[in-house]
Amino acid sequence: MRYAPILLSLGLLAAVPVLGQALKGHDAKSPVDVEADRIEVQDRADRAIFSGNVLVRQANLTLTAGRLTVAYARQGGGVDIDRLDASGGVMVKSPSETARGDFAVYDLNKRLITLVGGVELTQGSNRVQGGRMVIDLDTGRATVDGRGTPGSSTSGRVSGRFTVAGAKK
Repeated sequence: MRYAPILLSLGLLAAVPVLGQALKGHDAKSPVDVEADRIEVQDRADRAIFSGNVLVRQANLTLTAGRLTVAYARQGGGVDIDRLDASGGVMVKSPSETARGDFAVYDLNKRLITLVGGVELTQGSNRVQGGRMVIDLDTGRATVDGRGTPGSSTSGRVSGRFTVAGAKK
């Protein structure tokens, strides 16, 4: 696990895990497997809608949600997935981190995952909460801010709790 120093307001240095690092270099071109209770294919609109206990797997990334819209483009004799839009208790999980939110957009071409609405990112006992999170799969960087969805109860601030090396539990 990598650590990056962060300067606290009191001038203290603390080691804070680099959240999102586990997804650095994630292969967004690997196959996407989707399971759900129901699928509706809207072929003329180049999209498929999965609903009910949606489970998506791509390499070491797992996404669960109540509903998923897959936008695709026709290529040769098949399709290429461009974007996944998830809603309803979204959870994105890597081997070492879990992110939750009300909605998520996974742009496979830009290699970005954006979660909004009551966002929480956990890595072990470290936790960050906010209104919106963007995970860059190229750099492994996760950025959390206080912006939420209109009408949400998000305070407009980010909060976190981090473990301190050598601290008593």
